Amino acid sequence: MNHEFKKDGYIISTDQQLLQFDVIHKFLTTSYWSPEIPMEVVKRAAAGSITFGIYKDSGEQVGYARVISDCATFAYLADIFILESERGKGLSKWLMTCIMQLPELQNLRRWGLATRDAHSLYAQFGFTPLDNPDIMMQIARPNIYKELSGLVNE
Repeated sequence: MNHEFKKDGYIISTDQQLLQFDVIHKFLTTSYWSPEIPMEVVKRAAAGSITFGIYKDSGEQVGYARVISDCATFAYLADIFILESERGKGLSKWLMTCIMQLPELQNLRRWGLATRDAHSLYAQFGFTPLDNPDIMMQIARPNIYKELSGLVNE
C-alpha cells in the first residue's frame, strides 16, 4: 500500500515508481556510509524496503529514506538524506514524522539506525544509544563497493 503526505509545496510518497534513482544514486555514492555504491545495489535495496521519496510539487526529488522491516517486530532506517539545497526547511523532521506514523510500522519491538552526525534529530523520535552494546554484533564492510569495483575493473 502506498502512502502520500503533503505539506508546504512538498510531497512524501512511498510509491517506488516515483523514485528518481539518478538523484538517489548520485547522493549515496558521495555519502560517508555508501561511497561508490553501484546503481544496481541502490535499486535492489529500494526494492526490498519501504521507501520514502520527498518531492517538490514540480516532481523533483529532493530527499529519500528507506526502512527495512518485517512490519511486525523490527525496523532499520537507512539511506536517509535531504539534498543540500533543501536543508533547513524542516524536511528531515517531517520525513521522520511520516516514517514513524506509517501504519505498517506501528508497535514494533525494536528500531535501529546508524548515524555519524544526526543524533539530535533521531533523539526527537525516541532513538537512544544502545542500552547494552555488548549484546549487539555486526559484520561491517565499509569499503565493500570500492573493493567490488576493483575486482570488476581488474
